[in-house]
Amino acid sequence: MSAAAVRSSAREIASGSPRTARTRVVTWEDPAPAAQAAVAMTGLEYMRAIVSGELPPPPIGALLDIAPVEVEVGRAVCEGRPGEQHYSPIGFVHGGYVATLLDSALGCAVHSTLPAGVGYTTLSLEVKFVRSVTREIERVRAVAEVVHRGRRQATAEARLTDAETGKLLAHATSTCLILD
Repeated sequence: MSAAAVRSSAREIASGSPRTARTRVVTWEDPAPAAQAAVAMTGLEYMRAIVSGELPPPPIGALLDIAPVEVEVGRAVCEGRPGEQHYSPIGFVHGGYVATLLDSALGCAVHSTLPAGVGYTTLSLEVKFVRSVTREIERVRAVAEVVHRGRRQATAEARLTDAETGKLLAHATSTCLILD
């Protein structure tokens, strides 16, 4: 079945049950101006500009309801609000949501170590899921720290917890390629 057919089928099912159907509208800013501004800023300056609201968050943050909330050199904290719109077919928040939040925190931590004009990309991401995430968890918190920052690669570790209880939900490691 094509993606268009799946969307059409979903709309048809939802229109037949208006009491249970949900709609979500996502609004974001064009990411190009912020990306252009990043070239002249250190990674730490750029991340802090996003956290403070001086620069808009990336569109993925608006789509998934995740955002960086703290950053210092080699460390970043991102938070998210998991909801039923993030559910998989088996009734829990999809592991991809958890992985994306962890990858975002890990990337932000690495980015905070970079000089102006230098970028990065994720080479590997390994996630270990400890507990299921449901919409009953109002806010999740990913804390990431750079373990090693070399000239061409950086490695980082992160832990995702229930922001209210502190219970560990998942943890991850990542290797990033530094792009001159």
